[in-house]
Amino acid sequence: MKLEYFIAKRLITAKDHKSSISAPIIKIAITAIALGMIMMIVSIATGIGLQQKIRQKVSAFNGHIIVSGYNDNNSDVSTTPISIHQNFYPNFKNVDGITHVQAVASKAGIIRTESAFEGIIFKGVGKDYQTDNLKEYLTEGRLPNFKANLNEEVLISQYLCNRLGLKLGDKFVTYFMKENSEGYNLRNFKIVGIYNSGFQEFDASYVIGDIRHVQRINKWRPEQIGSFEVFVDDFTQIESKGQEVYEETSSTLDSQTIVEKFYYIFEWLKLFDFNIIVILIVMIAVSTINMVVALLVLILERTQMIGILKSLGANNWSIRKVFLYNAAYLIGRGLLWGNLIGIGLLLLQKYFGIIKLNPESYYVNVAPVDINLFYILLLNIGTIAICLVVLLIPSYIITKITPSKSIRFE
Repeated sequence: MKLEYFIAKRLITAKDHKSSISAPIIKIAITAIALGMIMMIVSIATGIGLQQKIRQKVSAFNGHIIVSGYNDNNSDVSTTPISIHQNFYPNFKNVDGITHVQAVASKAGIIRTESAFEGIIFKGVGKDYQTDNLKEYLTEGRLPNFKANLNEEVLISQYLCNRLGLKLGDKFVTYFMKENSEGYNLRNFKIVGIYNSGFQEFDASYVIGDIRHVQRINKWRPEQIGSFEVFVDDFTQIESKGQEVYEETSSTLDSQTIVEKFYYIFEWLKLFDFNIIVILIVMIAVSTINMVVALLVLILERTQMIGILKSLGANNWSIRKVFLYNAAYLIGRGLLWGNLIGIGLLLLQKYFGIIKLNPESYYVNVAPVDINLFYILLLNIGTIAICLVVLLIPSYIITKITPSKSIRFE
């Protein structure tokens, strides 16, 4: 093996090899592998990154599993109260993998200013609300104090502020229809925080404040709420956990995962998996074809050398390994440059957000990336393995070369 490796190394570094007709073809092959690796790394990182970011945003405003009354299972507004006294609250002990449960209630309303008005959903939350989910999207001010006495503090989106001409510290009036649709309830609120999730479906609707406002408007008792939001530690198990949660809740309650509630969003996200697979197949195929061409050129160009090695007693497999080592070296060079450039581009995007997206189409303002070194390592190993396995086929041509003819070959 050492002799074969030495011959392969000499083959790679030979001056006549570098100036031969195979040189531009080899450069093209290395470039194709590098570009293919860049495309694969970027497609996986951006595809998975976008999926994770959208899942994170949807769950930040809704939890992973929503437990409510049957009348409210497909509604963003709480109409029928349920008791907060449940065996799964505040800790869901009967189902593993549940990290948090919080009580919420929502009410439809209209914000009216001197120049405009907008329909909104006032989402009331309490002391148990997991505020860490919203800190990432906070652009101005602070989060309301949900643990103090009932107050007028609310968190509103930048989108609504722009539409209504409001800014941090402003007060505004919100009108809530009464349950019997006769008249309305009026509430004054003060903006203490502004968020921008980039998810226009939520930014155009949600105003987050104290749950006690909803309870008073609906004339509910303090122990009555609209629904529970349940969080799981592993999103990949959300469907099975959703079923377990359903089985462990009362027969008067229904549960729904965000995958079911926002079916159209998650079906759209599944298309990214298909796109990633297509890109991987195409890029590996292109890289492999280029390497096959390069290897064939190398073999034909070194026909005399093959004949000499055979006349000295080298067998076919030993000579084939010489060229496969050479091919592996070229693949390695292409992968090295591909990884350096690909990961470099991802780091630029992650820290500087160079590529912007339309939030109306992609639900995010900046293209998110997920730099997973494990996936990148698997991608490199898979590319090397597939290329070398496929290259065994063109290397078979070496077995057809005879010393008597090849030594005279020019």
